[in-house]
Amino acid sequence: MEKVSNQQIVDAGLADWRKLAQALHTRYLIPDYAVAAEFVAAVAQASDADDHRPDLRVTYGAVDVSLCTHEDGLWVTQKDIDMARSISEIASQHGLKAEPAAVTQLEIALDTAHADRIARFWSVLLTGSPANTIYDSVFDPTARVPGLWFQGTEDHENPRQRWHFDLWLAPEAANERIAGAVAAGGRIVYDAEAPSFTVLADPDGNRVCVCTSLDRA
Repeated sequence: MEKVSNQQIVDAGLADWRKLAQALHTRYLIPDYAVAAEFVAAVAQASDADDHRPDLRVTYGAVDVSLCTHEDGLWVTQKDIDMARSISEIASQHGLKAEPAAVTQLEIALDTAHADRIARFWSVLLTGSPANTIYDSVFDPTARVPGLWFQGTEDHENPRQRWHFDLWLAPEAANERIAGAVAAGGRIVYDAEAPSFTVLADPDGNRVCVCTSLDRA
């Protein structure tokens, strides 16, 4: 199916959901595990009927759900939008409240001029298989570890920071998180492309990108 743009996702009016790096994400608050089990069972039934299955994670106080299409990469398609609407309806039927501003995704970025040479190593190390490299990234299909993507750069001499985190947040949560990090001793290094991404540094100068889906294709 054809990939949909970030603007098309916004236009779809999915109040419970936020687009992060690859997928749609939401969080539903749960009063107890029994209610969570009922909700997950209902979602499983609907997803089997549509032959399109979300990732679900039950944790203390919440069920996290993510949706994307695994076809020639990881993308959001109309099928994901339709399933998101179905899941929102199921959540409403079970009396669950969405907390979309709480969704987060951590990606690890490695600056390298040799992605083609090192990708196999990292795929095997992080996921146990050399087959989990998709374009410029390594993804664990079971989501046990964060995604790793290779940011293209020219060859350079050490020392220079090669690793950084990309922290994906719901757009409405990003400014507060950035302000909190600055108050905790960090500083803004680059924000000319905010809200798409803002580069922060800790007191030692280590950098991290706070990313949102806004102002992206």
